[in-house]
Amino acid sequence: MKQKALDYHSLFPKGKTEVIPTKRTIDSNDLTLAYSPGVAFPCLEIAEDIDKVYEYTNRGNLVGIVTNGTAVLGLGNIGPEAGKPVMEGKAVLFKKFAGIDVFDIELKTTDPDELIKTVQLLEPTFGGINLEDIRAPECFYIEKTLDESMDIPVFHDDQHGTAIITTAALLNALGLTDKKPSDLKVVINGAGAAAVAIADMICEIGVQFNNIFMLDSKGMLNKSRTDVNDSKKRFVRDVKENSLREMMKDADVFIGVSVNDVVDQEMIQSMAENPIVFALSNPDPEIRYDLAKAARKDTILATGRSDHPNQVNNVLGFPFIFRGALDIRSKRVNLEMKLAAAHALAELAKLPVPMDIAKLYGLTNLEFGPDYIIPKPFDPRLLFHVSSAVAKAACASGVAQIPYPGDEAYKLYLKERMRQ
Repeated sequence: MKQKALDYHSLFPKGKTEVIPTKRTIDSNDLTLAYSPGVAFPCLEIAEDIDKVYEYTNRGNLVGIVTNGTAVLGLGNIGPEAGKPVMEGKAVLFKKFAGIDVFDIELKTTDPDELIKTVQLLEPTFGGINLEDIRAPECFYIEKTLDESMDIPVFHDDQHGTAIITTAALLNALGLTDKKPSDLKVVINGAGAAAVAIADMICEIGVQFNNIFMLDSKGMLNKSRTDVNDSKKRFVRDVKENSLREMMKDADVFIGVSVNDVVDQEMIQSMAENPIVFALSNPDPEIRYDLAKAARKDTILATGRSDHPNQVNNVLGFPFIFRGALDIRSKRVNLEMKLAAAHALAELAKLPVPMDIAKLYGLTNLEFGPDYIIPKPFDPRLLFHVSSAVAKAACASGVAQIPYPGDEAYKLYLKERMRQ
């Protein structure tokens, strides 16, 4: 795997992305239109009406992926250069699944205010900003400041992407187990950006905030702890338990956004009836899939891996969330849009799955149930189903700058966009 991956990235041309012209450039007449003197005309139009930048340039379909490399995948603080392959990879996913162009921007700073100022200065270039692989707790401050100070959508995918997909999976898992959100005991192992966003998001579907129990690398966030930073303090609970093993007892839901192999079969067996286990650590989950399934046959299990059922994969979210946001020129990705994406994903998983999608995954059949609670990334229906839900929510919540065109017109637009 290592050598194959290195060869894949190093084959000429190096890396995974390139910039190509979208207009004909084969003779001097084309160059006259593309550059001088023809380019002056759209420049002057934009100078008179700044919104025409969306008419005459690619801004409306261009996202900036911004990182400083301080929290890259499961690799940690490896720096902006080492994070660049991941940003290029996300650029590929944006283009492949939603037809969105990307510039990846790796910034050599760990100062939150420097990063904020840089992104603010880049606003005229982009239709949206995807913050990526920025460590907690700085990421919360960075996203909040940018979201409040810019008129284009800013979305930290490590937080909200994971939270949206997890919430969608949880909605369907609850439907299969007849558990009510308000009755759940939820244990979250991990207290970083994704964990905090997941906790907040699942409260929006009815989970009681005080029934969420969060642990970090030092144990349970309880009142005996004196080392809890500000981003974690609201999750401190008045309980005597300190360990994950203790907290898993009688839990309805376990969500892991931490490290591999911290959960064993005994912990799964101690959970409540019909346990819901989302072991999302990548590349290796908090408990191996086969071990969790063997421990409890009534377990509904999801991981972050593509070689197991129910992959909680951010690619189910961010391309389509940005597609919907860009297409109605939203100023934000707000809570209403995130919830719309989660519900759209949950609803799509319940629809009959075309045979050709099942065949892509080597399956003869794919239908809603314990081993299929979340759509597959290569399901082409995601593009319209999620993007339209996000766009409609943006319009309904007042952050869109142009109206939703209607379902039929939007479907035709997306088909044309993906042909390019």
